[in-house]
Amino acid sequence: MDIALLSLILPLGISFFTLTQITFLVDCYEGSVKTSFVNYFLFVTFFPHLIMGPIIHHKDMMPQFDSLRAKIFNKQNLVKGLLLFSIGLLKKVGIADMFSSWANYGFDTTTILTLTLAWKTSLSYSLQLYFDFSGYTDMALGTSLMFNIHMPLNFDSPYKALNIQDFWRRWHMTLSRFLRDYVYIPLGGNRICRLRTDINVFAVFIIGGLWHGAGWGFLVWGALHGLAYATYSHLKKFTIKMPAVVAWCIMFNFINITWIFFRAKSFESALKVLRGMSGFAGLGLEFLRADILQYGAIIIFLFVCFFGKNSMELSNIKTPSFKTVLISICLLITSVIIMIEKNMASEFLYFNF
Repeated sequence: MDIALLSLILPLGISFFTLTQITFLVDCYEGSVKTSFVNYFLFVTFFPHLIMGPIIHHKDMMPQFDSLRAKIFNKQNLVKGLLLFSIGLLKKVGIADMFSSWANYGFDTTTILTLTLAWKTSLSYSLQLYFDFSGYTDMALGTSLMFNIHMPLNFDSPYKALNIQDFWRRWHMTLSRFLRDYVYIPLGGNRICRLRTDINVFAVFIIGGLWHGAGWGFLVWGALHGLAYATYSHLKKFTIKMPAVVAWCIMFNFINITWIFFRAKSFESALKVLRGMSGFAGLGLEFLRADILQYGAIIIFLFVCFFGKNSMELSNIKTPSFKTVLISICLLITSVIIMIEKNMASEFLYFNF
């Protein structure tokens, strides 16, 4: 239909801000909220989470605003927050932006992708999205911690997941919590019947897909995850033992393939990548030899995702030390140098959602 767009200008992070308000209003309606206007105003405007989350819940935040402990200078929180912020910034400008250029080339520039180029494109985007969004979350949690405020964990090494349920317990954890508490459970959850449970699960993932954007790609991405989640719920009733390596290979490849629909600007672009990954456009071994350093970087950072400690584990220091501060400063300086060298704006992916 030919409907004229209103050309409205929406503020950055409007979706994250809106979900936070929905949770507060629903809980107010149910009579489970007691707070002052000052605390509510602070809860709404607490800046570290506004742009890209995590999606905070009032019961996690407002008691901290009243706590006397939060108003006293805490050297451990300051140092830990600085380290977490520094790790997140380096994730973004040093890692995510590197993979961004390779993913953009495959999705937006090249018309035909060979096997090697297609896999480089899809894996680059999977790594870009992970380090971009988790990097921002680290920065938000780190900034908040400097003010003695603990925000909820949003990532827990999601690419280590062995099944789809485990993945959604680890990826964008605050969005999963919102969809569970304010969509899935009000729809009936698993309290009615098996068919209704499957419909509720599917609806939740469709809504989760459309929350990211009103596009067919997001709808397909959400539908695929909904089908996978419902299917796994049925299959896990059978005592089928699968080696962890096999389970991880199936899970990661599913995630990697579905991200293609999440990223592609059109179905044609998504099919181009999928066709290349299947080998229908040739092997492209000459590109493998020419871009050996890029493929090496992909392999290295995949190993980091699979086997390395995540940011929360790295920043979990018991006693602040000069060494920790020095490491944080070095990470910050490295990130600034990278930004200066790039001489261009570095935008977060989730600014678009």
